[in-house]
Amino acid sequence: MATTDITGRLARYMVEARERRLAPDVAREARHRILDSLAAMVSGAHLKPGEMAIRYARAQGGVEEATVVTTDIRTSAVNAALANGMFAHADETDDFEPVTKAHPGCSVVPAALAMAEREGRSGTELLNAVTLGYDLCCRFLLALGPDLVRGSHRSAEGTSSTMGSVGAAAALARLDEKGMRHALSYAAQQVSGLWSWVRDAEHVEKAFDFSGMGARNGVTAAIMAQMGFSGVWDVLDGEHNALAALSSDPQPEEMVAGLGSRYFVTETAIKPFSVGYPIQAPLDAFLRLQREHKLGLDNVERIVVRLPEDGARIVNDRAMPDVNCQHIIAVALVSGTVSFADSHSYERMKEPAVNAAKARVQLVADPALMDRAAPRSGRVEVTLKDGRTVSHFTRHAPGTKENPMDTERVNVKARSLMEPVLGARQTEGIIRRVNVLEELKDVRELGRLLARG
Repeated sequence: MATTDITGRLARYMVEARERRLAPDVAREARHRILDSLAAMVSGAHLKPGEMAIRYARAQGGVEEATVVTTDIRTSAVNAALANGMFAHADETDDFEPVTKAHPGCSVVPAALAMAEREGRSGTELLNAVTLGYDLCCRFLLALGPDLVRGSHRSAEGTSSTMGSVGAAAALARLDEKGMRHALSYAAQQVSGLWSWVRDAEHVEKAFDFSGMGARNGVTAAIMAQMGFSGVWDVLDGEHNALAALSSDPQPEEMVAGLGSRYFVTETAIKPFSVGYPIQAPLDAFLRLQREHKLGLDNVERIVVRLPEDGARIVNDRAMPDVNCQHIIAVALVSGTVSFADSHSYERMKEPAVNAAKARVQLVADPALMDRAAPRSGRVEVTLKDGRTVSHFTRHAPGTKENPMDTERVNVKARSLMEPVLGARQTEGIIRRVNVLEELKDVRELGRLLARG
């Protein structure tokens, strides 16, 4: 790899991005992702990964710098980032970038929240930091090549989360170019993540791999650089650099391409359903057919779900209910919808009616759906007992940039996730505050709203 000063160009942009005035549409989409990620943190705190993370954070103690949401725990920014990160990917409701398959919000937002509380930063600074974090998260995977990362048995999600988190945390630490360079180096040394998470049956390690680990790593790296730790000046360039180490065919310019004009925070997909992303499109397609044709157990003979091959592999009859495509479609057939509780219930996986419905569902890995322009589409074909066949193809699920959710729909989703945990009054306070985030003088005020009511 020829030396092209990728590290320097990126570090200088990171410094400049702290003060950048975001265009109104970019700021709006960043607020949406922050609220969506906070809602995922709140709802995930009371699932098993969240409960384990709370136990861990409480045992660590630590300097009271940041909030572990939905609890009375204040701990170090590093510990809070880890716990809140695990919350954010506990329930499969966090956002997703369809091209790289990265999950930026579940690591970037917890890292940013922890660092903003530690430093007493403003809502505008939080907004800019999260936007920068999304850019580093997705660009790092593009520079490595997402398929090349997975081809070496590593988790693209885990690999990208550390770099996204250090972008957000370093911005909030107000590092200069030297500090940004060193923070990038300490982050790169911590980049990890194995694709073995697919064998995690309880979603606990997956929550750590996707988000808790990266959020912790990014905050750690930023604080080290803030405290003056020296490091490698050009970790993305030259001999033994991070890109060459982690990819067999790196594309370094992808780290800086379009910085300041292309914002990945506007490109991720916000999930309308609390299920793994490959299930979003087919669930949308099935529910549309269900409404149009009044589908139920009494008139459905067979359901064929067609997904792109890579997505089908992820959600084929998995042990976790929220990433088991056949199970989720069966629940929708039995119940007429899929609630948050439904999608996380192991008990429903044992119900005779659900299992009988699941026997009617076939998942097909369809090579014809492998389309870079629509990487997470889904086609559902339903054969009725009277012999008729009805079908629907969802090319882009609701919540994608091609089929976006407006502010009110994001608010409705956030409300549905947070209200059962925090109550209506506390939930409305959080939603109102995030919707006008630029007016917030100190993010610690938001942290107090997110604590146990």
